[in-house]
Amino acid sequence: MGDSMKKVLFISSTGGHFEELMKLEPLMKKYDSYIATEKIKSNLYLKDKYKDKIFYLIYGTKDHIISYPFKLLANCFISLYIFFKIRPDVVITTGAHTAGPMCCIAKIFRKKIIFIETMANINKKTITGRLVYKFADLFIVQWESMLKIYPKAIYRGLIY
Repeated sequence: MGDSMKKVLFISSTGGHFEELMKLEPLMKKYDSYIATEKIKSNLYLKDKYKDKIFYLIYGTKDHIISYPFKLLANCFISLYIFFKIRPDVVITTGAHTAGPMCCIAKIFRKKIIFIETMANINKKTITGRLVYKFADLFIVQWESMLKIYPKAIYRGLIY
């Protein structure tokens, strides 16, 4: 299978993580690419732009202690549905919590995982980064200082 025929899923939570992910849009054009993020009013335009290549997960934050576990569990099942619908060869993510279940599913099915730790962290691990670091095929940090806490990572500078 040629690289251009590879199916690549780009996934992240909304907000800054998604802004970072969308800086990879030139890369998306080189593959059979799909995007997954949380559904909020400000990104509904993506459905018009990407048609059947965009998937939405339930928006939730850890600040809502009671509803968050249920939304995360629901997103695990939605991620499983998305995974089987797309059957990606590679999952690329900038985090955060929304991407965790998809990375775990991809690992179970022996797919490649590329995790890009957020530029927002200069000297501490994110929760999702801490989890995915253990099994990602490629773990990229955007700050050289992050190599101290992720010694097996690769430093590539900012994606902005």
